[in-house]
Amino acid sequence: MGALALIFRRELALAWNGGGGPLLALGFYLAVATMIPLAAGLPISDTPATHRLAEVAPALAWVGLALASLLSLERLFERDFEDGALDLLALGPVSLEGVSAAKCLAQWTANGAPLALAAPLAAIALGASPTLAPLIVACAAIGGIAFAFMGGIGAALALGSRRGGLLIALIVLPLLAPPVIFGGEAITAFAAGLSWRGGLLMLTAYALAAAALAPFAMAAAWRNAAS
Repeated sequence: MGALALIFRRELALAWNGGGGPLLALGFYLAVATMIPLAAGLPISDTPATHRLAEVAPALAWVGLALASLLSLERLFERDFEDGALDLLALGPVSLEGVSAAKCLAQWTANGAPLALAAPLAAIALGASPTLAPLIVACAAIGGIAFAFMGGIGAALALGSRRGGLLIALIVLPLLAPPVIFGGEAITAFAAGLSWRGGLLMLTAYALAAAALAPFAMAAAWRNAAS
């Protein structure tokens, strides 16, 4: 098995052993989907208020998805920085760019993919049409890749800071806005019977750009923190 695959397996094991895998993110996502109707004071009946909630359900599900993806980012690089594994990884056969990419892919596998499967359930619970489920899964899965790689930039830049979680949120949230906009636009357009492929293509392009460029930014932040 290649060194890159071993790093990927290691990160998956750390995600489950250290943070419970996707359970925390899924629990947060479920809480958001449950509390939004309660906070709005909506009764369980056919009222104009429930129709308005159904119209914005995909958007609310996307916002919850973006916030849930932030929960496990703080420990993405910090644990290797604290226990000295960062120095060993820098001396290994895989470049820091490759290590960063493997970490982000493992982050998406452990958290992003389960959240993508939960996204249509949350949207339907908020009142979205079940016919939107396939597109919501596709957009959430693609957007989750962008969340993981852009989130990795924030996690790497926050290495060594005392309030890493707050710093990560300040750095990452603006970077998560484009996939939320593109994904929400695609789903809303599909629900309205309009052309939705443009939003999906923009979302895919953003995710591919993040996967291609973010590892270089993360590796540079790693080297700066280790120096």
